[in-house]
Amino acid sequence: AQLVESGGGMVQTGGSLRLSCEASGFTFRRFNMSWVRQAPGKGSEWISSISTTGDTTYYADSVKGRFTISRDNTKSTMYLQMTNLKPEDTALYHCAKAVRVDLPPRSDGWGPGTQVTVSS
Repeated sequence: AQLVESGGGMVQTGGSLRLSCEASGFTFRRFNMSWVRQAPGKGSEWISSISTTGDTTYYADSVKGRFTISRDNTKSTMYLQMTNLKPEDTALYHCAKAVRVDLPPRSDGWGPGTQVTVSS
């Protein structure tokens, strides 16, 4: 199984980015999926999850109303649309399989991550 994130970059406060997570080596449509992030000097933060069909989602309070998770099972790809970005969103963003939408993903099997940097 492989997960590869892309779409990160450097933006100013208030900007937007869309992250992608391309999956391979497993049946993507059968798995709930999550996004987690790691900020410099901090632990990981579980920020969003989506069910296999996309009809159930979870957002951490820190991103609720600003980020939107989605997936395209025909492309084995998950997305994270990020708007109104803040400097505190600066982190390395990883995607991961999730056992349940309402629980954080396991700490292994994450993709390598894509860096998001928000300048003030």
